[in-house]
Amino acid sequence: MGVDLKPIITHSNITISELSGKMVAVDAYNAIYQFLATIRGPTGELLANSNGDITSHLSGLFYRNTNLLIENLKLVYVFDGKPHLLKSKEIERRHSVKQKAHEKYQEAIVDGRFEDARKYSQATSILTDKMIEESKKILTLLGIPYVQAPSDGEAVAAHLTKIDRVFTCASQDYDSILFGAKRLIRNLTISGKRKIPNRNMYMDVEPEIIDFQHILDQTRLTHEQLVDVGILIGTDFNPGGFVGIGPKTALKLIHEHGKLENIKKIEGFLSNIPYQEIRNIFLNPEVPNLNDNDKIRFTELDYEGIINFLCSEKNFSTDRVTGTLEKLRKSIANRNQSLEKWFG
Repeated sequence: MGVDLKPIITHSNITISELSGKMVAVDAYNAIYQFLATIRGPTGELLANSNGDITSHLSGLFYRNTNLLIENLKLVYVFDGKPHLLKSKEIERRHSVKQKAHEKYQEAIVDGRFEDARKYSQATSILTDKMIEESKKILTLLGIPYVQAPSDGEAVAAHLTKIDRVFTCASQDYDSILFGAKRLIRNLTISGKRKIPNRNMYMDVEPEIIDFQHILDQTRLTHEQLVDVGILIGTDFNPGGFVGIGPKTALKLIHEHGKLENIKKIEGFLSNIPYQEIRNIFLNPEVPNLNDNDKIRFTELDYEGIINFLCSEKNFSTDRVTGTLEKLRKSIANRNQSLEKWFG
């Protein structure tokens, strides 16, 4: 779900080329779930090879990342660890949503309503341990490092921006802002198109960047107060927030009262929410020591390894995969030539 900060913050558009040479920490689960939701067949079925192995996640990771690598982005993926106990209600809610969507999907298939089936299918995605391991494998073959978070991946991605190991983090959710990320990129994609929900139409999508300090200046909040706004709206650790309080109302209440404890209208409900613990999750998250350069190492593209994994094992089109890899190798070679001329 994530926290809904969109109505109270602003962003700036940014081009992919402006991120050339910069390190970007990608919320791995967020990205992979996008691929599982959108890379599907005409009736909503996940892509699979002749052996029945799901390949939607691998297709998304390979083609999107090669496009971004061609643009000279330096990507670091961050994988979630064990979820915090306070996230259990949100996990249960998501499971319930998936079950209901799956039932509607099956009904639509039986009735021949294939457009409806594809719509419902997008909410049924389940990320398995096998998919996670395969995702890490294709990233490694592409030379893209990944970090295993002890708990919340967005907390670690945000931390990487705070210690200046990366320029920005990338996710569709706004949670990394509550974790104090210096910058957040949304819509990190090359295609520039996204399907409009429930309609057979596409809209133009541009990458957008959100600056943390600008948010604090714009909203006239401290980091602690921004977290309180998030708690009022609802986070993964207190889904639903407070009834009747949306983003703009939450902002107004914190402006008027300074912090949660001072808001009289919610004092009867506040005792039921571990708000101090939620604050601590966002303000002092559990993160590994990532100051050592050896913890995040970029490696060379494993051309043969990718061909073997995607084409031989997963039955991807050899022509399409090799064609994409050739574009990437040519891009890397051109950059190396430019560097040689510059320093030669």
